[in-house]
Amino acid sequence: MNEHSTFQRLTAELTGTFLLVLAGCGTAILSADFPTAGHQQVGVGFLGVAAAFGLTLTVLVFTLGPVSGGHFNPAVTLGLAVAGRFAWRQVPSYAAAQLTGAVGGAALLYVIAAGRPGFHAASSGFASNGYAARSPGGYSLGAAFLTETVMTMVFLAVILVVTGRNASPGIAAAVIGGSLMIIHLVSIPVTNTSVNPARSLGPALCAGGGALAQLWLFFAAPLLGAALVGAGFPLLTNRRAPGSRQHRDTHRTDTTNATPVPTVA
Repeated sequence: MNEHSTFQRLTAELTGTFLLVLAGCGTAILSADFPTAGHQQVGVGFLGVAAAFGLTLTVLVFTLGPVSGGHFNPAVTLGLAVAGRFAWRQVPSYAAAQLTGAVGGAALLYVIAAGRPGFHAASSGFASNGYAARSPGGYSLGAAFLTETVMTMVFLAVILVVTGRNASPGIAAAVIGGSLMIIHLVSIPVTNTSVNPARSLGPALCAGGGALAQLWLFFAAPLLGAALVGAGFPLLTNRRAPGSRQHRDTHRTDTTNATPVPTVA
């Protein structure tokens, strides 16, 4: 049985999502493209941003995962619940903690970024997600929706597989973080990569305008992708379908009780 209280779990989810947004989006805003006095552009670029998200998630899964399961993402929480690996009654509180943490991380990042002369969140985009004119590569709404749905499906499938094999926490954390890094490398040009409604909400609130108008997609697509994988995973792996009596008998607790390996996002 997991010995951590509800308060401890929610605090871990809030803190983890806060740090994921602060580190991942912070790298995109502060370090991805840095103009020098000689007008030469230096910075970590797409690869650095992808690495920041992946490495941050790896650390968070390893450190906070044993407390809360290490979701840090409402889509992951939903997908795990649909798959029967997380208690439905805890979904609203987890999502609330994740969204709160993301907004807090973005707010702190805004305060830091505002210390640079000439900074303007709306014109910079503030690492928000988007499609069409707000896509880094100008990709259409349809391409963005498909990308976010499929990438979230891949992400959740990796999580379900690696946490279902009783892998060591270190290996699970590395695999999950590595998968998020690869997902970013594929999808940053399309949408600036979300696969996480909480990660999208925080920056969009700071950027305002077009970012908020397009925010619906970065809730709808990740949640849809996660739900599809959550529903299909038990069928593909010959496990009991969620809701069956035998399934309830063997899955009475959330993912932190089902396996010693945290489940992220």
